[in-house]
Amino acid sequence: MDFTYDEQQTAFRKALRTFVDKEIVPVANEWEKTGRYPTEIVDHMKAMGLFGITTPEEYGGLELDKVSFTLVYEELARGWMGIAGIVGSHNLSCWMIAKHGTDEQKQSLLPKLATGEWRTGVGLTEPGAGTDLQGIKTTAKRDGDHYVVNGAKTWITNARHANVLPVLVKTDTSATPPHKGMSLLLIDTTSEGFEVQRDMGKLGYKGTESCEISFDNVRVPVDALLGGVEGRGLQQALSGLEIGRLNIAGRSVGIAQAAYDAALQYAKERTAFGQPIAEFQAIQLKIADIATQLQAARLMTYWAASQADSGKRVDMEAGMAKYFASEAAITASLEAMRIHGGYGYSTEFVVERLYRDAPLMAIGEGTNDIMRTVIAKSLVAGTSVIG
Repeated sequence: MDFTYDEQQTAFRKALRTFVDKEIVPVANEWEKTGRYPTEIVDHMKAMGLFGITTPEEYGGLELDKVSFTLVYEELARGWMGIAGIVGSHNLSCWMIAKHGTDEQKQSLLPKLATGEWRTGVGLTEPGAGTDLQGIKTTAKRDGDHYVVNGAKTWITNARHANVLPVLVKTDTSATPPHKGMSLLLIDTTSEGFEVQRDMGKLGYKGTESCEISFDNVRVPVDALLGGVEGRGLQQALSGLEIGRLNIAGRSVGIAQAAYDAALQYAKERTAFGQPIAEFQAIQLKIADIATQLQAARLMTYWAASQADSGKRVDMEAGMAKYFASEAAITASLEAMRIHGGYGYSTEFVVERLYRDAPLMAIGEGTNDIMRTVIAKSLVAGTSVIG
């Protein structure tokens, strides 16, 4: 049992931390307030290869191990969670294409996506279907050598910057159960009838856009069907979300780390009644709680990632990591705000942003209530064992 990074992971973490501290931390608050898109940061992430972390090396990607994968999101979210979202949805899409795509799809898309020359995201959620993906209404009807797509998606990250977007559709609306009639189409976003309707207003998760998009008789070539076989879309999407939960767990650890760092520094610098508030037991207890939950979340996240590296399914492990780490992030951001007192409520201090970013981690890639049911089902079925 080894709780340390290997040499390569240590060097990679150092490079990430240097990048975040130099390029992201100094501008995050200001750029978020002004709504400025982080173009320079995106360009730097392209140069670092972060748009290819799930893409196989043969297509120009880094194909990171899963612990290094979570490190990317931990470090980026420590600086600005919205930045982590830009590469999060992109690399989830790349992972699905690499795992499920045809040889032609991999060869034509992955080299451009790995460098960030092309961008992507994932089109799953709809206005009336989020957790219940089998309830989607977007359809794709076969018409010769094309599908004709109609419907809408919402909360789509990278929608305005994507060149190609995997979209979950119903290719057979009469299938029972519904998932047997669901497929993923790799839709060219320049297609006639594809439209980004609007950017969603959000409490946090800024720096990247989350959009509503519509499909009005969008014609999509049949060879854009992911994997080339209808009826496998939901399974393909869920396999991606399994790995995506490691992404969310990593982001949660990053938020919690930023909250801890801010709280500890402020407690040492702020004085009251003639001494730093870090000398008061009430503040010390809060710092101890944040630190303990943070480290537990980090270790659980790396454990889940290492299990994924072993080649096994990690429904329970990733679910546990995402659930625990996201709750730790929410608690850490709130306690850090309390330690800051009135300043914690000010947009001039980072904890206010962390407090707004953290709740999304309990929702994204499946709500925490869903995570609990995933964990329980794995345990009851005996596919996973504790103890």
